[in-house]
Amino acid sequence: MTNTSVKYTYSDLLTIPEDTNRYELFEGELIVTPSPVRKHQVAVKNLTYFFESYIRTHKIGELFVAPFDIYFDEGTVIQPDIIFVSDERKHIVEEKRIVGSPDLVVEVLSEGTEERDRGYKFRRYAKENVREYWIVDPEKQFVEVYQNSETGYRLSGKYSGHHEIHSAIFPGLKCKAANIFE
Repeated sequence: MTNTSVKYTYSDLLTIPEDTNRYELFEGELIVTPSPVRKHQVAVKNLTYFFESYIRTHKIGELFVAPFDIYFDEGTVIQPDIIFVSDERKHIVEEKRIVGSPDLVVEVLSEGTEERDRGYKFRRYAKENVREYWIVDPEKQFVEVYQNSETGYRLSGKYSGHHEIHSAIFPGLKCKAANIFE
């Protein structure tokens, strides 16, 4: 039996006209996600502020906010909400994409994305050795921080309310979970 499903490549992705959707490739499958809602945007904006303040003070790397591609291979190109690349890994940053594994990826859950963020993306980021992965839920107002290990991701903390978030990549980061959702 022949597989007749279409497999897309990064080259195909580059030919899609710009619109308000986010386009990603998961092993050749084209995934289209509409632009996010207000709660999602508030969380991304606030996280960006906290991260940028820390990064500028400590001069440790560069932050990127979607849409910006992470190219893992010709059939897998993902656009997380927030990406951090340390100075030690800045060689993976190109003008239009990151080629390889960033240090940190943040996915803010939206309607319809949770299964992918906790499923395919979770497994792929672990496989690609992304050091730290944050899953942020603006509806339930919590943040899960995962650290990569030899056996995959392990939950290092689940934060809500006035609990300060702890990160191996940003030691001493002053960010309470509730502040992300204000």
